[in-house]
Amino acid sequence: MKTLILDHLQIQQKLNRLAYQIYEANYQEEEIIVAGIEPNGALLAQRLAEKLKEVTGKKIGLATLKVNKDNPLNSELVCEKGGCEFAGKSVVLVDDVLNTGRTMIYGIKYFLEYSIKQLHTVVLVDRDHKLFPVRADYIGLSLSTNLQEHVSVEMKDGGDAVYLL
Repeated sequence: MKTLILDHLQIQQKLNRLAYQIYEANYQEEEIIVAGIEPNGALLAQRLAEKLKEVTGKKIGLATLKVNKDNPLNSELVCEKGGCEFAGKSVVLVDDVLNTGRTMIYGIKYFLEYSIKQLHTVVLVDRDHKLFPVRADYIGLSLSTNLQEHVSVEMKDGGDAVYLL
């Protein structure tokens, strides 16, 4: 049994609000890099980058990180952006759901190798079951769940949805 938490329109509204919050914190930056953790975080990052371009008119870079979520220590994070030039830039790391914080903290670790100006984290849904000392700076929805429940984010053109399973 799945319960609809956010529909397509609500997700779009959350992304609009997040774009304005990110712009407010980065209005003096010449370029903002939006990096998404594959798979759904990358899709959200792409949509968020488009919203930021509309809102700011600034140069918005887009990067994708691939993390082996089952065994992050034995996998390499791969950046898919021409040159991966993050030095001196403001980076926004995006994922779909923040549960234990494990995936997000490995994503943050990747950017510690660069001398970035600042790093902000964004999640669509924060479940608040942290096992690692990480938090999201910008949250679409905070959701209280129990450990047996699962949050599923489905990203399809025109049919985005967040479900509680």
